[in-house]
Amino acid sequence: MTREEKQALVDELSGKMQSHNSFYIVDASVMSVAKINDFRRLAFNRGLEYKVYKNTFIRKALDTLGHDTSEMDAALKGQSGVLFSTESGSAPAKLLRDFYKAQNYARGVEPKPVLKGAYVDASIYIGSSQLETLTTIKGKQELLGELIGLLQSPAKNVISALSSGGNKLAGILKTLSEKEAA
Repeated sequence: MTREEKQALVDELSGKMQSHNSFYIVDASVMSVAKINDFRRLAFNRGLEYKVYKNTFIRKALDTLGHDTSEMDAALKGQSGVLFSTESGSAPAKLLRDFYKAQNYARGVEPKPVLKGAYVDASIYIGSSQLETLTTIKGKQELLGELIGLLQSPAKNVISALSSGGNKLAGILKTLSEKEAA
């Protein structure tokens, strides 16, 4: 591979990392071709993209993100594949969890593909022990929706209290004005 081809591949990977709000680095090296194809198919069906890259290309692409990604160096050992997600930071984690369940791994056996690291909205998670945490992460849009709902809630309560209590308030004012007139 020529230097120009390598640079084009790094540029492509860098563009994907910048355009996707989250990506996961996994190791599927000991999986059979049939299992990897099943995994790719499941990823594709869920709107995710899985592609294998050399660790040096991933490292160079990580350097273009503008964040300190040195923690990811621990994940860049052995073979690495990258799962890209545009919608939700938890989608790849849920994909891995569901794939593990479908494979019926025995206790004590590390499921494949192994989660090596994840980058979700500029946060870095290292190791397969982070999978459960990653399945519960909410995306930026979900958090904004919840925040707007929380901000609207007090205003709705005040408006409903004023509208329902408006009749009572008018009655109290009328009674007080009648007492003053009498």
